[in-house]
Amino acid sequence: MANHKSALKRIRSNEAKRLRNKYQHKTTRNAIKALRELTDKKEAEKAFPAIVSMLDKIAKNNIIHKNKAANLKSSLAKYVAAL
Repeated sequence: MANHKSALKRIRSNEAKRLRNKYQHKTTRNAIKALRELTDKKEAEKAFPAIVSMLDKIAKNNIIHKNKAANLKSSLAKYVAAL
């Protein structure tokens, strides 16, 4: 167990950050899944920018790697274009 006040605070802040990152990552994954289930091109084109924004935000905060975000955006763009 941590003995220093700063170490105790670090444990609390790390847990808060972990939960926030987990929430953002899971929310983004669910949004991607929902987009891939869409069959209407208009709806997909409407949802796509919001998902790209979510991916950019979590990549910026190092929740996912920037290249993974780029690969996901590319594959989603292909999917939307092919509808």
